[in-house]
Amino acid sequence: MSATATESPPETSEGYVPPPRRLFGMGVLALAVATSLLVGFAVGVFTLRPDPAPGDTSAEAGFARDMITHHDQAVTMGMIAYQQATHGEVRQLGYDIAMTQQGEIGMMYQWLRDWELDPTGSQPRMAWMADGLDREMVQENGLMPGMATPEQITELREAEGAEVDRLFLELMTYHHLGGLHMIDAVLERTDDPQVTWLAELMRTGQQREMRVMSDLTAQLD
Repeated sequence: MSATATESPPETSEGYVPPPRRLFGMGVLALAVATSLLVGFAVGVFTLRPDPAPGDTSAEAGFARDMITHHDQAVTMGMIAYQQATHGEVRQLGYDIAMTQQGEIGMMYQWLRDWELDPTGSQPRMAWMADGLDREMVQENGLMPGMATPEQITELREAEGAEVDRLFLELMTYHHLGGLHMIDAVLERTDDPQVTWLAELMRTGQQREMRVMSDLTAQLD
């Protein structure tokens, strides 16, 4: 089960873990993203929706359902890094990614409620972009682009010392690459203003985080 976002830092067996020093300004970034999400949600509430709303087999619904699952794994990995990484900037990045993507999960669930659609749906994973799916990015076990295997998540959870930092940066970089692939696909297929707005926000944020992860990887090396 993945961790969920709360208003205060997560607890450990030893009590609250204080947020690490924000050397990259990522904490400020996370706050800005959260504020943007709230503002965007408010704008969306008062924006006339397309008629008809996206249907069960639409690209918008498929993207929301699949990206919720995709984000959920990022929240899990981010909280592992926050609690176990040794490098302060890696810990902060993990926390910021978890908080940002948990907020985006909430928005996508709200879309499905607004569209009166089931959160699970009737279509298989990635069916909404099957015509343009890059088969090289889909692993043989059927995981979505960029998703870590259960074994890799276990390896990250059980890693110690600097290995946590290295594994997290490696897995999250790949995870973001897959997420960007899905984001580009929905932007090619939708004219829904809320979906377009959030997808573009995701793309900007994840590209920025990938640059930070590249810098941190170089530091660790």
